[in-house]
Amino acid sequence: MSPTPEWVMVGGEGPDSYKQHSSYQRDLLKAAKDKINAVISANLSLDLISSRFSVADFGCASGPNTFVAVQNIIDAVEDKYLRETGQNPADNIEFQVLFNDLSNNDFNTLFQGLPSSRRYYSAGVPGSFFDRVLPKQSIHIGVMNYAFQFTSKIPKGISDRNSPMWNRDIHCTGFNNKVKKAYFDQYSLDSKNILDARAEELLPGGLLLLLGLCLRDGIKMSETYRGIVLDLIGASLNDLAQKGVIEQDKVDSFNITLYIAEEDELRQIIEENGKFTIEAFEDIIQSNGESLDPKILAVSLKSAFGGIISSHFGAEAMRKAFELVEAKAHQEFSRLKNAKPAMQYLIVLRKN
Repeated sequence: MSPTPEWVMVGGEGPDSYKQHSSYQRDLLKAAKDKINAVISANLSLDLISSRFSVADFGCASGPNTFVAVQNIIDAVEDKYLRETGQNPADNIEFQVLFNDLSNNDFNTLFQGLPSSRRYYSAGVPGSFFDRVLPKQSIHIGVMNYAFQFTSKIPKGISDRNSPMWNRDIHCTGFNNKVKKAYFDQYSLDSKNILDARAEELLPGGLLLLLGLCLRDGIKMSETYRGIVLDLIGASLNDLAQKGVIEQDKVDSFNITLYIAEEDELRQIIEENGKFTIEAFEDIIQSNGESLDPKILAVSLKSAFGGIISSHFGAEAMRKAFELVEAKAHQEFSRLKNAKPAMQYLIVLRKN
């Protein structure tokens, strides 16, 4: 089970690449660094810090954010070890980092960008993070940065015009209760599989760090900045269909395998799974918000969604769609500026 194979960030180092347009996600990692250090210090048993210490990033993309994520973790482990043993971690611990993502992820760009100053051995591990891809009980700490929000497939009925759950939008806006329930049910199932897989891979007492975006309880997706920009993509695709550039049927059946859960939904999923204990559920405040510059917004969206849209509609249609997104962002500037806030989270789970 895996997301549609084209759902990868735009690779390479070009002007439309994820590497050039992922600073918002990187800012979350930087803003959470002190809390990651504190939580690892409080919840990671010193007994787990042996001569070999393994860290895995599930959903590493093509860099450079994954390097920030794993370095935050290694810094925290080294700080704890030095403080509690008085020994130099460099003398006693070999760090191993496993970078995991779908098989068509741009691992070449990732490994070309490995920091020269790193003090860890590394390997790429292609495979879906919905399934167990690493040896049993081999990982001390795992991290998922903006990767705990995907579904493995579009929920049944969502793309069917004859279904009462047919979704006229390209994502779960939150305004159609039947569509929301279908997405939540699929997301719950997929999240259970993710947690089950990570529970198989982590050592008992190991930690799983989840960083990403959720909705504050009672706020609908399309009331937030992220929801509004997805609406702009949908509106742009509909405009292209009306001009005859792409088929309306293709637009009507196009949905994104993405579900941004509410805070209470995330807690419910984790607690019902039973494989982990929630050690922290932090609201992370970033110094830099989402960009309101229409050009930057459009290019950033292209780096994340360009692959899946190009696969469905073709590269030329994708290019035209994001030109329209930029124009619509100018028109919707006030709506974007006054969007309701979502929540950036750090969730730390301890394997039971």
